[in-house]
Amino acid sequence: MRDVRMVDIFNHHIARKYVTRSGLSHAIAVSYHSFRLARERGLDVDSAAKAGFLHDIGHYTWYHDGKWDYDLYKQNDIHAIKGAERAHKLLIRLGENPIKAKEIALAILFHTDSFLPGGDVIRTPLQTVIKWADEKDEEEGGFHHSRTLSEKRALESLRRIDQRIDNYHQG
Repeated sequence: MRDVRMVDIFNHHIARKYVTRSGLSHAIAVSYHSFRLARERGLDVDSAAKAGFLHDIGHYTWYHDGKWDYDLYKQNDIHAIKGAERAHKLLIRLGENPIKAKEIALAILFHTDSFLPGGDVIRTPLQTVIKWADEKDEEEGGFHHSRTLSEKRALESLRRIDQRIDNYHQG
């Protein structure tokens, strides 16, 4: 039995605010890719799907002269740090197992090299899966963050991911 479902996360006002800001369509795509990659590798598919969905919850949009500046964002990016903190707090509030919440937060922290001075880190298998899933859905210039998706369609997609996780656990 899972403590927190994907739909529970989506329905929380904090997730709605920050996941929507960073790209709901991208978050759901990364969640699905994370689930699939974790399943193929025998990892915790529930943690993977959650980390994939929340991986950009720490995004901040950088503007210059009233327009989004992707280069400025890349230069000043710490979204993985902020996202790990924000996701951990959210998951604990929702009742997630604290050990699992920490594992998910660390996967979010290490899903990108953008905030690391040297760019190199040794990742756990789950952290690697989240990085790969994010890269799988990336578009040049950060356009993956601006794809749109209705709340109704998002909810349907997250229910399907929840069902896939349940089916995987039922064997």
